[in-house]
Amino acid sequence: MTGRRSPSAGAGPSRRAVGEHPRQAGPAHREHRCPEGGAGPADSPAEAEATPITMSESHALDGAHRHCQSLQDALGRFRRDGLGRIADWAVHLADVLPSGGRLLAAGNGGSAAQAQHLTAELVGRYRRERPAFSAISLHAETSSVTAIGNDYGFEHVYARQVAAHGRPGDVLVLMSTSGRSANLITAAVAGRAAGLRVWAMTGPGPNPLAEAADDALCIDADTTATVQEAHLVAVHLLCESFDTVISHSPAPTAAAAAPARAVAAHRSVS
Repeated sequence: MTGRRSPSAGAGPSRRAVGEHPRQAGPAHREHRCPEGGAGPADSPAEAEATPITMSESHALDGAHRHCQSLQDALGRFRRDGLGRIADWAVHLADVLPSGGRLLAAGNGGSAAQAQHLTAELVGRYRRERPAFSAISLHAETSSVTAIGNDYGFEHVYARQVAAHGRPGDVLVLMSTSGRSANLITAAVAGRAAGLRVWAMTGPGPNPLAEAADDALCIDADTTATVQEAHLVAVHLLCESFDTVISHSPAPTAAAAAPARAVAAHRSVS
């Protein structure tokens, strides 16, 4: 039986894919899937023959290992340097949202999807049952985005919405792998001018968006894909920490909630 060979002569055994279980000792082979109806031997000796790994498969596997290693390294740095910031943000959100405040979020491309993921977790739920909280993903306001972009330019598609929806004390989360998107930087400036707390999630710092925000989580990674993957982890950790904090916090008192209800009533008629 022909064993699975590495692409270059004399090389050691091929690297096993992440999560693959080690096989019994013996020549490497592709797993044979039995026809429907149950397990059994291969239909013919030819089908039972192992297929050597191809050069293309070897390159693909090496690329997958490099990607996983890059993500593992980035998450290690995030765990070491960024978890405290996420915890601080969660505590702040636990003061703002249950009292009637709002979170606004924005990004471009894949970061827009991450921003919408965050707002969906807050309006819906993350893991456990809890009240719904006000959170708006600005890129999802398609008519506003296209109207503002057409009338004022793409640089203002988020800043004008921040001016419309944001109130002092609200939170604005801006996500960008580069930290250089002009429309997000403009939104950060508008948010701070309106009295919002502005947080940025970006790639490696320093960068203009991180500098324009009140606080920033900068992911130290080499590729856009790895930054986005780490941002997703950060979004989940923020939701996890937020839920943990509010589950151990008393509900807002009537006196504390009254100003928030007044703001909410103003919003409903404005």
